[in-house]
Amino acid sequence: MDGGRRPLWQGEPTARRRMADPVRTAAVRAVIIVAVTLIQAMVAFLCTLAGSWFAFPAVLSTVASTIVATWAVLDVWVTRQVWVQRHGVRSEPSSTARELRRERREARRQERRRPPEGPSRTDRAAA
Repeated sequence: MDGGRRPLWQGEPTARRRMADPVRTAAVRAVIIVAVTLIQAMVAFLCTLAGSWFAFPAVLSTVASTIVATWAVLDVWVTRQVWVQRHGVRSEPSSTARELRRERREARRQERRRPPEGPSRTDRAAA
């Protein structure tokens, strides 16, 4: 009955490569910490407006969470930099660079194959 219908989910090629596992882990951790910090800030703000006793501990907790959230975001950046430094970027030489390298390699081979020109003037007595 369903012969001509397209599938509901169809994978498409992505424009960007996937983040490395350590970087993705740090990013997920940072997003969760930042989300909790924003919720704490909202609770602290609402408790302050209401005049609740919980406002002061909530503000102190929010300040501490802000420091931790900043650290978590910096951790994502540092982890990414370390990963790139250790594993490098994958790049392929362009066809122009490949062609130049091939020409130089061929010239070196020709130079090695060519016999020395002129008679050899090596002093055999000194050798």
